[in-house]
Amino acid sequence: MGRRDLLFRFGSGLGAVALTDLLRQEGALRAADALSSNPLAPKPPHFAPRAKACIFLFMAGAPSQMDTFDPKPALHRYHGKPVTRIYGSYEKRLYVESPFKFARHGQSGTAVSEIFPQLAKCVDELAVLRSLHTSVEAHTTATFFMNTGEAIPGSPSLGSWVIYGLGSENENLPAYVVLPDERGGVFGGAMNWSNAYLPSATQGTLMNPVGPPIVDLLPGYEITRRQQRDNLRLLNQLNERYLASNERNQNLLGRMRNYELAFRMQDTVPEALDVARETAATRQLYGLDDAVTQPMARKCLMARRMVERGVRFLQIYCRGWDSHENIAAEHRNRGAEIDRPVAGLIQDLRQRGMLDETLIVWCGEFGRTADNSMNFFRSNPGRDHNKEAMVCWLAGGGVKGGTVVGSTDELGKKAVENVYHTHDLHATILHLMGLNDMDLTYYHGGRFKRLTDLGGRRIDEIIA
Repeated sequence: MGRRDLLFRFGSGLGAVALTDLLRQEGALRAADALSSNPLAPKPPHFAPRAKACIFLFMAGAPSQMDTFDPKPALHRYHGKPVTRIYGSYEKRLYVESPFKFARHGQSGTAVSEIFPQLAKCVDELAVLRSLHTSVEAHTTATFFMNTGEAIPGSPSLGSWVIYGLGSENENLPAYVVLPDERGGVFGGAMNWSNAYLPSATQGTLMNPVGPPIVDLLPGYEITRRQQRDNLRLLNQLNERYLASNERNQNLLGRMRNYELAFRMQDTVPEALDVARETAATRQLYGLDDAVTQPMARKCLMARRMVERGVRFLQIYCRGWDSHENIAAEHRNRGAEIDRPVAGLIQDLRQRGMLDETLIVWCGEFGRTADNSMNFFRSNPGRDHNKEAMVCWLAGGGVKGGTVVGSTDELGKKAVENVYHTHDLHATILHLMGLNDMDLTYYHGGRFKRLTDLGGRRIDEIIA
């Protein structure tokens, strides 16, 4: 064998090994192995977690920072005075004072708006981040960004990354559950809880808080349990035969697991979501029997029951915070809807010894402006979109309660001290769940992807 042939064969062998490894990273050779593995099997965290579960309370539409947890008394002096701000064209805009009073509460003395009288009693459990900002200020793209770390659809959601990194603690319930607002959908829809290129088993499961939790979960009355089991077994046999020659079809593999999970959920879901089993005291704590608070109370109570049963990541949506006008009425109404249920959730978890292992996050997609169009100002002032300043709070597992981090400028227009980005919030949530955002990666499209892109900065000030 000549020197050239030897080098060619040796190089080809190394190339084949490299190609095989690349294909495995791309997922092309994983399907055969996946039949004997489970992407939802519990996985060890990168380090000891502070929280075992996360409940993300998404305030869709974007609450105003200066009307909730970041008081700006200077706005009273500027109220009605003109400001120059460009929205594609010049328009006359006027500063708007907050219509709400603030007071300091708890041992921490944290200032809270009057629209949250019950949450104010829990303020020593909260770590309030007043210096958060994001990258976009249109609802759909900003909602994508808060949920996936990217402004365009097609990336895995925060919940999917958590499940990919940690797996599930209950094989009879979804690991990741989304509870929508009954009044309508979410900006961007199901892409906000999508798995994208992660294993399909990590996607969020949408459950209806009213009526059947999952449409068509239960079979017709004429179908027996045994018949259903036999049908599922036959379907799996046919699918496995197809997978043997189509190893790259990860969607089919995920669908097979979903069928199995749906079969088991017929028994577990009705019991897990049956809030009628709760005591009268618990119902009162959440405001379950009040028409105003009932929708959010039901979702918060369902979330607590699912966390008790091993669901790792839950997201609850409350829409209606997009107050371009009449913020005095709109924010007061939204506050009335969520105040008692969210405070009840915190208190209930604390009473049951679950709060120290359950992380709660309260956040919208961006913040709001200190000013408003003169046209709205003359009637019912509101606030517009602002990506430069927003507020969120965290409570529970690993969080230093009674803490306020960062600040905005005098009028609340921009975060100026201890400034953090959405990616930093994501990195902090992952850290509290026992995951390092830089190490939580998935090879896709020729490179390793992560939730925080080039990495986030952990918000150490809120970590206990």
